[in-house]
Amino acid sequence: MVFYAGWQLLGAEGLKAEHRIGSNTLFDLAKLSFGVVAGAGALVALVVAYRRQRINEDDALREATRLHTERFTTAVDQLGNESAAVPLGAVHALAGLADDAPTPALRQTCIDVLCAYLRLPYTAEGELADGDANTRHTYQALREVRHTVIRLIRDHLRLLPDHLHSWRGLRFDFTSVTFDGGDFSGAAFSGGKVTFRGRHSPTARSTSATRRSPTAKSTSGVRPSPVPESTSAARRSPTPQSRSAAQPSPTAQ
Repeated sequence: MVFYAGWQLLGAEGLKAEHRIGSNTLFDLAKLSFGVVAGAGALVALVVAYRRQRINEDDALREATRLHTERFTTAVDQLGNESAAVPLGAVHALAGLADDAPTPALRQTCIDVLCAYLRLPYTAEGELADGDANTRHTYQALREVRHTVIRLIRDHLRLLPDHLHSWRGLRFDFTSVTFDGGDFSGAAFSGGKVTFRGRHSPTARSTSATRRSPTAKSTSGVRPSPVPESTSAARRSPTPQSRSAAQPSPTAQ
């Protein structure tokens, strides 16, 4: 192929057939030979450069994956720390790792860990023992971390699909998650899959602590319903005795 191309470019077909080879003919043949050799060399150099580029890209991907895995392992270990500030930083680190993930699969892994953190056993405020200040402080710190996870997911789902850090088109598994506050307003679960199956919401002890679970805009048709109001705020229908007692007889003027 290279020889034929060189033959056409140098116009070798136009050479006249001669019984005696002259200097001009020898010069044309030399040009043809050099052209063929140069074309073959360029082709070999192109193939070698392409192979080298592919090898460099593979090496860069392996190095990026290795660094991502190291940072991911560190962040996951910090999620279980007893100090409230450490898990809070780990949540932000995981969100940053998802944004910088070299492959979509690694990004999905970071999101899976954030959703799994929300699925962990959780004691709601209404189930805490009275008068235990340490337990209440631990609960408030844990709730702040959980609300941060929900906020980070919401903010990334508010981004347009073509945004570099958009999390649309990915999977979110909120199965049996206790939503003790948080806000998914404006989040669009488009192009992916979201599951709220089995979710439940805690009951509070006071009307001022009434919370509603976040609502989400989902292409899968899953939309979480509001959390029921606190048990103390629930309205009970009066019994016949109480209804009759609640209406005093008019006094005579």
